[in-house]
Amino acid sequence: MVKKVKQNQDAKAGNTKLATSDVFDVPENILHLDSRELILLEEGFRDWKQRTKRADYVRSRTRTFCLFLVLRHTGARLGEILRLDERRDFDLARAVVYLGREGGQREVPLPQSVCRELRALIDSPMSSGLEGEIFNLDPGYVRRIFYERAAECGLEKKKGAPSVLRRSRAVEMLRNGVPLGVVRKVLGHSSTDLAAVYQNWSACDVSNIVRRMALEENSLKSSARNTFIGHVRSVKRDGILADVEFETAEGLIISSVITLESLYKLGLEPGVSVSATVKAPLVAVRPLKEHGTSSRNCVPAKVISQKHTEVLAEVVGESAGGTQMCALVTSWSVEEEGLSVGAEVEFCFKALSVVLHAV
Repeated sequence: MVKKVKQNQDAKAGNTKLATSDVFDVPENILHLDSRELILLEEGFRDWKQRTKRADYVRSRTRTFCLFLVLRHTGARLGEILRLDERRDFDLARAVVYLGREGGQREVPLPQSVCRELRALIDSPMSSGLEGEIFNLDPGYVRRIFYERAAECGLEKKKGAPSVLRRSRAVEMLRNGVPLGVVRKVLGHSSTDLAAVYQNWSACDVSNIVRRMALEENSLKSSARNTFIGHVRSVKRDGILADVEFETAEGLIISSVITLESLYKLGLEPGVSVSATVKAPLVAVRPLKEHGTSSRNCVPAKVISQKHTEVLAEVVGESAGGTQMCALVTSWSVEEEGLSVGAEVEFCFKALSVVLHAV
């Protein structure tokens, strides 16, 4: 299996929602380029275009390079690109290209960087005499150049095929969470089985998805305002208690002290997924010192809201990674400690206050 290459950026930002686009494998029989290889191939084409000074070569290579860019970023079929009329089929002001025949035409967005390359070619003297036919190149020549560029980049020669670029664009969009229906529309796919072609879930993937969903459902059912999801890093035991340390997606290190009976009952060991909850009354909040915090179970954050009565105040903060914390403290401490909205603070709680849950 070709494993995923994109990390879940939402998870880095503290969003624990699971995106299936980040966990599927691409079936082994689907030859495609990963993100690194796509960048490598594009750089290879750009270098090839710039290596010549002869005017006729410059024009030919610039046309081929622009054709590559349109193929790479649209996932279109080679035949569709060769038929394009740049005067009619591109709207560079809106950054789109119109692909397909009448009755089945589709509008596909283009990156601004590609639009700049196209505009430079169309507006230059190189396009003189080629009006409406800039992409009208011999398909055999195109395929040969594509194979040569792939080999020159150290890739398998067959990975330079236009059809591989099409599949690569499909995988790239699915990896980035683009809905399947949108991917089908962009590619002009008529098959309703696109997911079955490009996506495959191993038994391990399925287990991870179900486990993560169970953890999220568990956190939603809890009345605790402070919830963390992560994986166990270490377990230390004595004769009665165990210190369980786990790391969240944001990189926060949380410690919980539980009984050995609970440890064995939950089956906790390094690598096991866990969720943890802490009741708001058990969380303290205080101004963040200049040098930051080195204390256990202290989360640096910025106050984003507060509500208070004459006796109690609810202080809500958000960490740099997006983790939200809530503490119930005395109203007088809010004023005394300067816990106003926008203040840099740290939310702290004891390891004995952390309740662990495992699936």
